Amino acid sequence: MFRDEPIKFVTTTATAICRMNRPDALAKLSRLCMENADALLAALQFCANHGIGCFRVNSQILPIKTHPTCGYSMSELPDGEEIIRRFRECGKFVKKHKLRTCFHPDQFVVMNSPRLDVVEKSVQELEYQAEVAEWIGVDVINIHGGGAYGDKPKALADFARNLDRLSARARSRLTVENDDKIFTPADLLPICKATGIPLVYDVHHHRCNPDGLSVEQATKKALATWNREPMFHLSSPIEGWDGPKPERHHDFIDVNDFPDCWRRKKITVEVEAKAKEVAVEKLRTELKNGEPETTWFVYILRCADGSLYTGITNDVPRRLEQHNTGTASRYTRSRLPVVLVYQEAQATQSLALKRELAIKALSRKAKESLVRSVGLADKKAGPFKMEVESIKVERAATAIQQ
Repeated sequence: MFRDEPIKFVTTTATAICRMNRPDALAKLSRLCMENADALLAALQFCANHGIGCFRVNSQILPIKTHPTCGYSMSELPDGEEIIRRFRECGKFVKKHKLRTCFHPDQFVVMNSPRLDVVEKSVQELEYQAEVAEWIGVDVINIHGGGAYGDKPKALADFARNLDRLSARARSRLTVENDDKIFTPADLLPICKATGIPLVYDVHHHRCNPDGLSVEQATKKALATWNREPMFHLSSPIEGWDGPKPERHHDFIDVNDFPDCWRRKKITVEVEAKAKEVAVEKLRTELKNGEPETTWFVYILRCADGSLYTGITNDVPRRLEQHNTGTASRYTRSRLPVVLVYQEAQATQSLALKRELAIKALSRKAKESLVRSVGLADKKAGPFKMEVESIKVERAATAIQQ
């Protein structure tokens, strides 16, 4: 997915498809698959043009492919051969530009579930993604270890045993990732060694779910599980490491969360951040410069007369104080006090300015909808009489997904 680039992948629901007669349903699915093949090529071209080395492919690149009622084979689609050809063109582009592609199946893929039907559906999903992987050059299909089900050693043994249900093309691409609640690197490394399945080391998950290994130790051990370029995951907590839910991802990456021991290593680092391609560019710049860039914010204030004011700043608390002392804006000076009701992070001042103009162009109704989507203001206080002291803004943890 992209945040700002106009590259979109399309999907549908099983409910919508099942309501259609089969020929019409297959025609619609064929069209969606074709659109996604074209969108994937556009995404890969963007990556090549912007120096981004890896792209994670949407698991629904072929919508509802494995659904038990509405699923389909490529031979059933009216344009099946053309769809495959276009995906193979993506694979040629990947090879020519030395890019990397990967899959990260949805959470319902659980290879150690005690329910046989869940395991069977998981195998079907992995086989479908392995089929597409052959077309586009994917070398990583990454999954989590699954659940512990009250017996972690047995759950891990079930995971290892069920790998035998996979075809060679699926298993050769399969990787496993430590998670933030159940399986740590120390739990998974023995399974990786026994099965030959590489470990995708997620350092954020490891920091949330520690196991006695240091980041340096886990990195070294994870590197040893790979027979090709290793792939690791990186993200930062939206409310900081001392926040109530450190597992939640930030819009951007705090450069200080990038492990020093990863520098100068030939590895693929997947950036898991809500700002998508903007977050990648910001992190890359900071790593190159050796210091964090300033994060800019677009904000909306509710004035005492009920009107809304939109602006940008790189210091929300300071700017809010300036508004309420009458030194920030001629407009708000005569409409005090003002209350912060919305803000969102942007990687650069230029992006913040563009977003400010876009919000200013919205109708009043659309702006109110944007404000309601986050609800920064204290609802109990009444719309226009809240004191500015009631709004607490933490500078390091206020990035809100737009």
